[in-house]
Amino acid sequence: MSKPKTKVITGKVRFSYAHVFEPFKMNEGDREKYGVSLIIPKKDKKTIAKIKEAIEAALEEGKDKFGGKIPRNYKSPLRDGDEEREDDDVYANAYFVNANSPRKPELVDADRDPIMTKEEFYSGCYGRASINFYAFNSNGNKGIACGLNNLQKLEDGESLGAQISSAEDDFADSDDDLS
Repeated sequence: MSKPKTKVITGKVRFSYAHVFEPFKMNEGDREKYGVSLIIPKKDKKTIAKIKEAIEAALEEGKDKFGGKIPRNYKSPLRDGDEEREDDDVYANAYFVNANSPRKPELVDADRDPIMTKEEFYSGCYGRASINFYAFNSNGNKGIACGLNNLQKLEDGESLGAQISSAEDDFADSDDDLS
């Protein structure tokens, strides 16, 4: 079975803003969804080329949504981290794609065993993603969106989330008189 031209399995990316265990709402009134930002090193020419090809295929497939022709200034899901996140070193020398889905993605490790906890899969770890691209035309906005299918964690990385201390660490040096 051949995969659709709009589906991409990435090379190794870094996961950020990982909302993959519970859905979230970006804005009031939005429906809940699962999502993750995929940070793709600019040196990964193969993944970037596959994404660009999938975006082109989605544009072609979505012509009906655009009134029969591809808009000149469509919103692209592939964004340049050096331009749009210049103050964030995590996005330096990288592109990024925000992938979302109303369906919870399946999460697996390098051996394709299920990942069940937030301690195993978190913002900052590295892996591969199965994503798909599709056209949208909503409220005057025309473009290509990125759907989230499944995620595979390949290796740990420095957490990008808030660092939370343990109770043991917080109270280890407490000499305060509690009486």
